[in-house]
Amino acid sequence: MKRLYRSYKDSTDIFFDLQKKYPNNLKIESIGQTWEKREIYLITISKNIQTAHIKPALFYTGTIHAREWIGHELAIEFVTYILKNLETDPMLQIYLNESTVYIVPCANPDGFEYSRNHFSFWRKNRRQNADGTYGVDLNRNFSIGFNKTTTTTSNVYGGCEAFSEPETKALRDFVLAHPNITIALDYHSQGNVFFPAHDFRHEDTFDTTDMNTLCANMAEEIRKISAREYGIHQGKPPAKLIGGSGREFYYSLGIIATVVEVGTRNISDYMQDLSENIKEHIPALIYALKETDNYAKDRFVKRVEEFNITHIGSNHVTLKWEYEVNENIYFEIFRSIKDKQFCNSSNLITKTKSLEFNDINLTSNKNYYYNIRAVNKKTNQKSPFCPQIKVRTLVEYDEFSRTYYANAKGTGYVAENLNNNPKHFGVNSLFVGVDDDKGISYAIISINVKSLPTNAIIKSASLNLYPINRVSTTIEKYGEWNVGIVNQDTMGDITNFEDVENLQILQYIGQATQSFQLTQGIWRSWELSGLECITLKNSIRKDTIVLRVEGPKELKIGRTKQMMQWDIGYGKFGFGLNYRPRLELTFTVEPTITTLYPKEIFTLSKAEIKKDEISAGFDEKGNKIYSIFEFNLSSLPPYNDTMITKAYFELNSTKIYLKDDIRFHLEFIDEHLEKNYESVINREVIQNIGYDVSANELKNNQTQYFIFDSFSEIVLNEKLKNKSDVAFILKPTSALKSLKNKKVSWETKSANLEPKLIIEHIVKRRFPVEKVSNVSLIIENNKIKLSWTNPKNEDFIGVKVIKNPFRKPLSSHDGQKLYAGVDEYTFDDFGAIDISKYYAIFTYDNVPNYSEPIILEYLPK
Repeated sequence: MKRLYRSYKDSTDIFFDLQKKYPNNLKIESIGQTWEKREIYLITISKNIQTAHIKPALFYTGTIHAREWIGHELAIEFVTYILKNLETDPMLQIYLNESTVYIVPCANPDGFEYSRNHFSFWRKNRRQNADGTYGVDLNRNFSIGFNKTTTTTSNVYGGCEAFSEPETKALRDFVLAHPNITIALDYHSQGNVFFPAHDFRHEDTFDTTDMNTLCANMAEEIRKISAREYGIHQGKPPAKLIGGSGREFYYSLGIIATVVEVGTRNISDYMQDLSENIKEHIPALIYALKETDNYAKDRFVKRVEEFNITHIGSNHVTLKWEYEVNENIYFEIFRSIKDKQFCNSSNLITKTKSLEFNDINLTSNKNYYYNIRAVNKKTNQKSPFCPQIKVRTLVEYDEFSRTYYANAKGTGYVAENLNNNPKHFGVNSLFVGVDDDKGISYAIISINVKSLPTNAIIKSASLNLYPINRVSTTIEKYGEWNVGIVNQDTMGDITNFEDVENLQILQYIGQATQSFQLTQGIWRSWELSGLECITLKNSIRKDTIVLRVEGPKELKIGRTKQMMQWDIGYGKFGFGLNYRPRLELTFTVEPTITTLYPKEIFTLSKAEIKKDEISAGFDEKGNKIYSIFEFNLSSLPPYNDTMITKAYFELNSTKIYLKDDIRFHLEFIDEHLEKNYESVINREVIQNIGYDVSANELKNNQTQYFIFDSFSEIVLNEKLKNKSDVAFILKPTSALKSLKNKKVSWETKSANLEPKLIIEHIVKRRFPVEKVSNVSLIIENNKIKLSWTNPKNEDFIGVKVIKNPFRKPLSSHDGQKLYAGVDEYTFDDFGAIDISKYYAIFTYDNVPNYSEPIILEYLPK
């Protein structure tokens, strides 16, 4: 028994007392009896209890596993909070006027009381099995995915048949009798993670985005209270999936359903940990209540259709969608930089009635995630979400991108107390932290970066690890996990614990991950600073980067483990190659600098043209004097494989005696401009180059540089296409009304001082290679097989295959990656052959530039 935790009788008494105090808002009733004849109580809460069953409802279940006391305690506090605040909180009034809450505080009263009074680790109910053993795991006794076993002593024994237990029958019958239930939350411990329902298939379902977003928004409410981050993980093959749970049963009825795993221990310190868990989950539950009405089946706002991408740039993305014209409907679009993120006011980027949106001011080579829903402005009811779009912006004109994955041979963990550390490489998870069995444990990650040019300048980098399990991280708010760049010159045997512990770390990267930030199911990133990028590049030896991941090295007294498990992607314990540790790089390369000298120079006044002379100012009548420069780009490399990354114009003035306020502008103009005064006066300016310079500034600095801005560089790149001439004009201006006989001359004779157009450029393909050809899709050995013929192009690097069950993947990142490489076939190993879907095949080069996709639609027979 633990003090402060309440018994089943305690909670029952509390709810009956609340019913007396709030008869219009709360009702308690029994929906069945347990094996030991205890009543299974259900609480109904509504603004008007008489009309509760005709409103969309949130269904809460707690403590279906006996030792997971959090569900029962949270139910008591949640009910109490609602009733005490209902009359003073206008938002609660709105939510409960539109929706209902059903709560089963304890779905396993017999097991719960046995856990409280006899054996705290008890999990099952208290059925006496035919062989004399006790208990059935109630969360394996529902019908969907039920797995019949005979090992009655197992903690996960699911019973002799689905719904063999009175507790699960009671839950089933209540849910079937209440089709107004739209969201179901099943509270468990432990892990600080949401587990949305699944359908035992590899594909996402159409409502995966709805479930992930519900969980993410609840997680954000939690984070705002305690800074604790919750994971979200919808199980998919090849991961082993549980069957017979309540979650999947509710989901099979069209209910948005998720398990919520709370805390880091089943029965935690009430005052230190559980009270905080309760405090952070009440606003999360209120958010779920808020969403309940949006999934009501009888007054449904239709979901947006055909949500897709029409254009991707380095700093913008254009989205479009379809919807029936309705004057009461507008759309909310949310943008995130991580998968499974919240959709609330902080990342709402537009409200629009249009069917298209252009998102601008984005960062190049960055992943963005877009979600959309329709809103009825009269009722304020919102539609379910359309399946999420994932897109990566293009690299900038001077950038390249690489994604490098950990190699199996050089990636694994070493533990202080184990003597088989070499066997942990390439076939196991990465265990990092400390526990009684392993002792201190480090992970080593080796990444081959052979394709990174030696003259690369890394602009940004991130290491990404997939957290596969955090259940063994059992101490709240204790310890941090860091990643360090290894000095390979001091590195010994990476499979030897002592060598790994004693190697030198050149630099720790990014921000430390605190224990309360550890999640399951959401990638964790360590973003490198500029200095860390330099260290990373300098650490490369034999085309390899080596990193060490480390966590806490000591345990609190009486605690046995603080160990995090990251996916390696390889071996039977991983989720597949897509979950390997990966290093994302954006880089440029050192440019080639080409100096161009003028093809032609002349000074143009109203009276005359002077060749090979540069003067600008005002003549004796106050008319402007201009200088014009022409350069030829034919000496630069070919356009298709060259990118101009920077350009600037150098001018050197002669001795300056002017004291007047004259300023000089350099303009980019059409090279076909006729060389007469009238044409110059009426010229069309492409762009001003750099900033104007004054006569006084020229006195102090003879050399002046006029720097091209981004637009000017784009135009210069376009001029390179035809190797055409480019022209510039030097124009005088003054704030004074009348200036006469005032001009400045510039050097033309000296090779060092004459005008120069200085261009920095890199070798980079502008366009993708050809698409694949001879594409086919067949069923082979009960799997979907795609095959194709690669293009014959020396710049071809590989093919990327993307699967999306909802839309044609027009972005190389919008969906699940099935394959990337040079083979000419791949299998969708875990894809369901009875579900329609789209496949997209892209080719790519070393930038990478991705081709337009070849789209294949799979329709089951």
